Parts: sequence; structure tokens; C-alpha cells
Amino acid sequence: MPAIDQVTDSVFRDTITRAVHDVFKTMFSLPAVLIDQPEPPAPETGDPEQRVLIDGQLVVGTVGFIGDISGLIYLYMSAGFANHLSGHLLGMSPEELDEAGDEVVNDAVGEITNMTVGTFKNQLCDQGFSCKLTIPSILRGSNFSIAPITSATRRIYRFQIAEHVLVADLLMKQGD
Repeated sequence: MPAIDQVTDSVFRDTITRAVHDVFKTMFSLPAVLIDQPEPPAPETGDPEQRVLIDGQLVVGTVGFIGDISGLIYLYMSAGFANHLSGHLLGMSPEELDEAGDEVVNDAVGEITNMTVGTFKNQLCDQGFSCKLTIPSILRGSNFSIAPITSATRRIYRFQIAEHVLVADLLMKQGD
């Protein structure tokens, strides 16, 4: 099994791109197109908040994986996009979603994140990195950033899905 620092950036990019594409095409009949990425900022000067680039209220789903490679994947989306996806996934109108409240949207975003990270994890397993998933968590808010531990490898990818943007933030390190 190779060490995480021996895995090329293109492997991470291709793996997360395939995972996002597969979930959004299968569940929502929406293509997910990877947007060209700027170079990652230097660790000592980088501002992770700067790279998310989604305005307004955010809903962020996260699922971890533990094993030969351990880490977290955060999926950032606008609250409007989260509501749109949740309505489609659950067969609910915007009015029904409003009445049901944020908890229903949180559950749907958690499931979307779980499917995406599960697809990513399965591809890691196919490459010889055995790992298991953690349960999904949801963050809501605006003007916040995730600061990774210094030993983690971080990759941020932006996807255009219809008129919306989805940001996948990968934090990984070699498993113990």
C-alpha cells in the first residue's frame, strides 16, 4: 500500500470528481462539472475561507473515514441549493420543506454527503486503502472556515451543478 504522500493530486481529483458526478447524476439527473482550481495556498499564508467562495448562508455536510487513510470530506453548498436538493430527494415542495424545518434539510444533506463520501471511500478501497465511514454531521452558518491540522493533506474542489456551486473540501492523513 502506498503512503498518502505518494498518491498524486490527479488521483484525489479524479476520485472526488467521479464520486460527486456519480451521486448527482444518479440521484438528481444533474451533471457535476469540476471548475478549474487555483493552486492551493501555501500552508503558512493560506486562508481556507477564501477558497470556499460561496456567498450567504451555507449548509455543510461532513463525513469522515478511518483506516489506511483517515480524513474528512466537507461538502459546502448554499442554503438555497441544499433546500432544492432536499426537495427533489424527498419529493417535497418548497412550502413543505419550510414547514418541516431545517432538520429535514439537514438529514437530506447528511445523506447526500454520506453517498458522496461512500463512493469516494469505495474508490480508495479499490486502490488498496481500506477504510470505514463515520456518521454524517451538518454545519450551518456563514463566514466560517475549517482549519485543518498541520499533518493533514488538504484539497479543495469546486463543482458547477446547474446554476449552483458545490465545494468539496478533502482533509486526509495517513492512517495509524
